[in-house]
Amino acid sequence: MSGADLIGEVPPHWSVKPLRLIGRLLKGTGGSKEDVVEIGVPCVRYGDLYTTHNNCIERARTYLTEDRAQDYTPIEYGDVLFAASGETIEEIGKSAVNLLHDARCGGDVVIFRPTKPNIARFFGYAMDATPVAAQKSLAGRGTTVKHIYPDELREVVIAVPPVAEQQVIADYLDRETARLDALVAAKQRVLGLLAEKRRALITRAVTRGLDPRAPLRDSGIPWLGEIPAHWESERTRWLFRERDERSVTGEEELLSVSHLTGVTLHSEKDVNMFEAETTEGYKLCLTGDLVINTLWAWMGAMGVARTNGIVSPAYNVYVTGPRLNPGYIDSLVRLPVFAQEVTRYSKGVWSSRLRLYPEGFFEAYLPVPSLDEQNAIVTHIATESAKIDALRSATERTIALLKERRAALIAAAVVGRIDTGVASHARRARSDG
Repeated sequence: MSGADLIGEVPPHWSVKPLRLIGRLLKGTGGSKEDVVEIGVPCVRYGDLYTTHNNCIERARTYLTEDRAQDYTPIEYGDVLFAASGETIEEIGKSAVNLLHDARCGGDVVIFRPTKPNIARFFGYAMDATPVAAQKSLAGRGTTVKHIYPDELREVVIAVPPVAEQQVIADYLDRETARLDALVAAKQRVLGLLAEKRRALITRAVTRGLDPRAPLRDSGIPWLGEIPAHWESERTRWLFRERDERSVTGEEELLSVSHLTGVTLHSEKDVNMFEAETTEGYKLCLTGDLVINTLWAWMGAMGVARTNGIVSPAYNVYVTGPRLNPGYIDSLVRLPVFAQEVTRYSKGVWSSRLRLYPEGFFEAYLPVPSLDEQNAIVTHIATESAKIDALRSATERTIALLKERRAALIAAAVVGRIDTGVASHARRARSDG
C-alpha cells in the first residue's frame, strides 16, 4: 500500500506530498554520555522526544560544553525532530517540534526542516498521526528495533493544507490536546492517590490491626513503634526456619522475586536478563514460604510464594512457622519500612551491594497478632484492595480512552476530516478581504 493510500482522501484544495518536496531531512551526529554537563549548550536527545508537551520541545534536559557541542548537529527553532529508532509503530520516528534556540542534537535524532512559510507545529502533529507513523514503520530497517534514516523518510507522504489552514489546525490541536492531556494528568494523579491509599491500608492493618479502639503499647521495635497491647513481638529466628532443598531436575516452575510484585512466576515477567543454561540445583520453594532476594533485600525484594516452584540459589527461602498466616507475612515484609529495617542487618561495603543473609534476617523482630486476627487482617486487605483495584482498573481504562481520543483527534485533523475551525477562518478571511 502506498503512502497516499494510507493518507486517504483529503480536502480538494489540499495536496499530498513527499517530505522531500516540503523541506530538508538531515541526520544528527555525535552522542556520548561523557559529553553531558550540567550547564552549557542545549542538546536534544532521543529520549526527549517522548516527554514533550503538545509535541514541542520547550526546554533542554541535556547540555554540552562549547567544545564538545561542535561535534553535534545544530538544530533550528521550528525543526521537526524524529527519533531515529524504535520498536513499536508509536515509537518509530516519534517526532516533536524544537522550540529551543542555539541547540544541538545527536546521532539518535533525524531532523526535518520545513521550507518557509510552512507551520512546523502542524507537521509536528502530522508526523505522529497513524497514516504517517505507518509509513515510517515501513521505511525503518531492522526487525525488533527499527532504525530510520533521512533517505528513507524522503518518500514518506503527508497531507499538506494551505499555510493559513496549517496554523488554524495547529492552534486547534494545541487547545484540544492540552485539554485531553490535563484530563490524563488528573487521572494519573488519581492512580497515585489510589496507590497511596492501598499502602496506607496495608500498613495500618498489619501494624495496628483492625480495631481502632484497641489500646496500644510500645513494641520496643524502633521501625514498628506502637502496636495493639495484646499483640506479641517476636524475633524472626523463632518464627521461621531456613529451607535449603535443591531441585534435581530443574523442571519445577521458576519463580522471580521483585520489590514491586513480590514472588511471581518468572514466565509472567518481561525480562531480558541473562538466564542460566540449567535450573538444576535451584532452591525448592513451597506455597507459603518466604523468599528473599539476598542481593536486593534492601530494596524490598521479598515476599511469600503463592505456588510451589524453584528460585535462584542466590535467594534465601524460609518456611513460615505455624504461628503465622503467610498472607499476613507477605503484606508485612513488603512494607518499605521493613526493608529499611533489615538493611541494618545486611552485609556489604556499598549500600547498593548489601546482602541479607539468614543470620541477619533472624535478628529482625516482627509483630505477631493471634492467628484469628491475622486471618481477619488478610481478609480485610483482600476485600479493600479489590475495591481499590477496581477503581484503578477503571481509571486506567479512562486514561487509555483519553489517549486513544487524542491520537484519533490528531489523525483526523491533519487530513481535514473534522472541523477544526478552518471553515470559520476562511469565512473571516473572505470577509476581511
